Order: sequence, then structure tokens, then C-alpha cells
Amino acid sequence: QEDRYPTGPENGVLTYGLFLEGARWEKESSALAESLPKVLFSPAPTMHWVPYRRADVPQYPHYKCPVYKTSDRRGILATTGHSSNFVCFIHMPTPMDEDHWVERGVAML
Repeated sequence: QEDRYPTGPENGVLTYGLFLEGARWEKESSALAESLPKVLFSPAPTMHWVPYRRADVPQYPHYKCPVYKTSDRRGILATTGHSSNFVCFIHMPTPMDEDHWVERGVAML
């Protein structure tokens, strides 16, 4: 079920339309969860992006989930050390170690 917002936030921006590969979003716990059997992609939550100073970024247990333009996850290596297909990292709340999600190859598309 898609979240509906009649107006935008006062600060920041709402984004939707991304998908998780290798995991799913559990709305009840507001955290990453294991994928359901035979489900390759699941919808990512609507996210509220808010600008912070580096020193003011909230700290919480998270997985730095890579976001890619396509499911290929490859492209030309840029001088930044990332693929041209790479967009950014999104900190996704999770009670599990980051290694848990890295081993499953969790990413957003």
C-alpha cells in the first residue's frame, strides 16, 4: 500500500519509486527485513530527505544501502572509485549488523 501525502514537507523533499533488491522494508518496525520467498524486488519506503550539517546527522543502527540506476550494478569506474551506475548511499535503519545486508547484496534501484 502506497503512502499518500497531500502536501510536501516544510523542510526537505519526499521521494518514492525506488525498489529494494535482496531485502524488504518492514513498515511495522520501520527497518530492513529479510526478503519474502521468491520475491526479488520489493518497494522501498517513501523517504523524507532533510539536509543536515555533518556534525548534526542523527546516529542510529543502519545499513549504508547503495542506490544504482539499473540492476546491472556495473558501469564505467569513475575517479571517485564508484561505478557510473552508482547514485548514492542511503542509511536504512536496521537492528542487524551491516555485514548481514552486505552478504545478501542488498541495494536499491
